[in-house]
Amino acid sequence: MPEVQRKVQLEDHRIALTGHCYRMLGSLVDADDAVQDTMVRAWKSLDRFDGRSSLRTWLYRIATNVCLDAIESRTRQRERLRPSAFGTAGTVEDELEAQPRERWVEPVSEQHAVPTDVDPAERAVLRQSIRLAFVAALQHLPPRQRAALLLTEVLGWSAAEVASCLETTTAAVNSALQRARSTLANANLGDAAADLSPPAGLLERYVHAFERYDMEALTALLREDVQMSMPPFALWLQGHTSIRAWLLGRGAICRNSRLLPIAACGAPAFAQYKPAADGGGYAPWSIVVLAAAGEQISEMTFFLDVETLFPRFGLPLRLEP
Repeated sequence: MPEVQRKVQLEDHRIALTGHCYRMLGSLVDADDAVQDTMVRAWKSLDRFDGRSSLRTWLYRIATNVCLDAIESRTRQRERLRPSAFGTAGTVEDELEAQPRERWVEPVSEQHAVPTDVDPAERAVLRQSIRLAFVAALQHLPPRQRAALLLTEVLGWSAAEVASCLETTTAAVNSALQRARSTLANANLGDAAADLSPPAGLLERYVHAFERYDMEALTALLREDVQMSMPPFALWLQGHTSIRAWLLGRGAICRNSRLLPIAACGAPAFAQYKPAADGGGYAPWSIVVLAAAGEQISEMTFFLDVETLFPRFGLPLRLEP
């Protein structure tokens, strides 16, 4: 097979592999690095691929072990979290304490993590499995439990196939799956149960209210127990009163923002741009990921790591007026 054709065959699987590595690692940046390592390893050993499994399955095996190696190399680092894992909800008077990027579960662009060459049912499973709350819950699992769960529950592998990938026994895989499922059953998955496709009218009203900074209209769209967080800050808020006070006070710098719809984390999402300091156009401010339940918003996460995320999402670094 010509070299160019073999490279194309490998590249055909990059999006699916990125989604898998994102679920394993909780970071689009780390997932990109893991997929690149996977491609290098696969290219070097492609001549030894015996064809007993599909090329995609073979690549998933390599990617899973790349991720396990990456997790092992960062054993002294704590797992990636969401702000709500730091404790109880804060208040508008609390100080803003920033944590390093490596501390947070990051959002992922669906364009880079969910392949389009799959049937609708499989695509729905893949979108559901990149929800922020689900990916965050995965990070609490021991790495091999995490891998076993994803390979079976998301990719549909048998326990025997997983055992071969992880170089263990089928009984050990079944035991790992039992423990992983028990852990997730007791976890607060939050937005993992939210609507994959909320009513279009709800999102239109949200954009209209936020861009006008109409707190009456915006609050009417939020559930009473709505949560709001702003990584890399550890502070998170809950409820109409706290969130309204924040948006009208310290969050008022978001007035006159523009929201650009994007596809992220299997959820409604936007790229937020606020008026540029030089008075011309709009500068990037955050990636906003929402969770919706019926006709209301249950969660708003504003990811403020502009320098890392906007280029990864392929977003412009300025919007014209």
